[in-house]
Amino acid sequence: MSNLQFQNDLDRLVEILPDRIRQHISYAQMDDVIEIVLDIGRPPEIRHSDGKIEYLEASDITYDDINYITSHVQEFTSDNRSGIPGTLHRISAIRNRQGKVVGLTCRIGRVVTGTISCIKDICLQNKSILFLGRPGVGKTTKLREISRLVADELGKRVVIVDTSNEIAGDGDTPHPAVGHARRMQVRQPEYQKDIMIEAVENHTPEVIVVDEIGTEAEAQAARTIAERGVMLIATAHGNSLESLIKNPTLSDLVGGIQSVTLGDDEAKRRSSQKTVLEREKQPTFDIVIEILDRNTLAVYKNTSEAVDYILRGWPIRPEIRKVDKVYSFNSEPTVEKTPTVLDKINALDEKIEHPESLKFSFSRQKYVEEVKKFKKIYLYAVSRSIAEKVIERLDLNAEITRNLDDADIVIAHKNFIKGGAKVLSTAEENRLQIFYVKTNSMAQIQKVIKEALDIAEVNDRQTFYDITEKALDEAKMAIEKILAGATDVELTPQNQQIRKLQHELVEQHNLESKSIGEGESRHLRIVGGQDYKKEKLG
Repeated sequence: MSNLQFQNDLDRLVEILPDRIRQHISYAQMDDVIEIVLDIGRPPEIRHSDGKIEYLEASDITYDDINYITSHVQEFTSDNRSGIPGTLHRISAIRNRQGKVVGLTCRIGRVVTGTISCIKDICLQNKSILFLGRPGVGKTTKLREISRLVADELGKRVVIVDTSNEIAGDGDTPHPAVGHARRMQVRQPEYQKDIMIEAVENHTPEVIVVDEIGTEAEAQAARTIAERGVMLIATAHGNSLESLIKNPTLSDLVGGIQSVTLGDDEAKRRSSQKTVLEREKQPTFDIVIEILDRNTLAVYKNTSEAVDYILRGWPIRPEIRKVDKVYSFNSEPTVEKTPTVLDKINALDEKIEHPESLKFSFSRQKYVEEVKKFKKIYLYAVSRSIAEKVIERLDLNAEITRNLDDADIVIAHKNFIKGGAKVLSTAEENRLQIFYVKTNSMAQIQKVIKEALDIAEVNDRQTFYDITEKALDEAKMAIEKILAGATDVELTPQNQQIRKLQHELVEQHNLESKSIGEGESRHLRIVGGQDYKKEKLG
């Protein structure tokens, strides 16, 4: 919306206010205003998007002020909402026990563009999307922009089921902000489910847009729509996917939950109780997006997988996207195999021909660039907010992950080792190096993160090159000894990154190795002698 258009719409809202209030409002102060609040016996309030509340110098609100405003807007519906035709502004009433209006909230409607540019690729996948977030965080704004995108740019038949006229504004003509999308008005909120079904049966839509699915009946209507092959874009009450799963009224949107009794073997395999919660059916929505704030979205691209992880207590990490960043994408997503360290090196250098050759050409420069690539850190009992501040302040090439399987490094609190035995043992099985903090202080977490990322070592590139190449030469000599019949050979201590490369070099020659020792003394032992011969003979 242009500034002129917004000012014209704002004029229409200001016009319904009494003169004595209107004269205290200037357009300069309205740029970030979200609401004007008028309550009997209190001064008028202007609420800004940053949470600031400004009190106008006008005297306290009277019944005459309230009556003046209500006489200049359309009659309030059963949900105590009204609007101004042709605009996106909403007027909501507060009534006393006798039904008399004693307060008004004038919510200013804006057309904000660019809020979905970071998820445009997701909107173009023809999959049903559910938005979650607290009130006022911008859910309806995103629905409005998606409606225009899908209707105008993709040319799809879009029908908006508009309860309280929040998406396309008041009046019989939808607001230009929704483009060529059609709009079906809902007379009262309790009829929303009926209008949703009516839209599918009568108007052959390819896409249906719904704001605020809040009842079990509406959740069932959404499932009916999705099962008919119609793309559904909606919002729901709930701040997060986890809270939605626990909501018995709306959990069906993400597949519902049921109690299942496992057999003894299965319970033992899962390391869980015999009675567990599992997803009951396929989710209505393929994708769930949590709106964390106006500039940050958390995207779960596979709702089924995300719900299963949450119900089993496994860590799950959504993809974080920022509204003010540009993301490149392909129209057809590709699935790539994640290469191992050795895959990367073999692609850059000469490939090992066969185990006996022990040929291993090592490119210093190219490997150190691989080492410096993006790292994912899994935290256990360590302050996430402080860790993220450290990464942001030092501009480190790393991020915090909620999924242990995605992690490159684990940082744990030393006082909580016992409670995290399962997590830490899994990390060791995955050959992830674990670093420990003593306290959740900024200085301690910063020190350990820098140590975990080998910042000092990578900065001294030539030293790092030499140490790495020397360590690999030592591993090659040890492999030669084992193949010649030697017993176990222990290497000198190395950091986690170099040990990982040594492990994979040993595996390439069909030998076994293990990391032993603690802290700076941790090093590789390559298994040989009788143990190696028995394994080969077996």
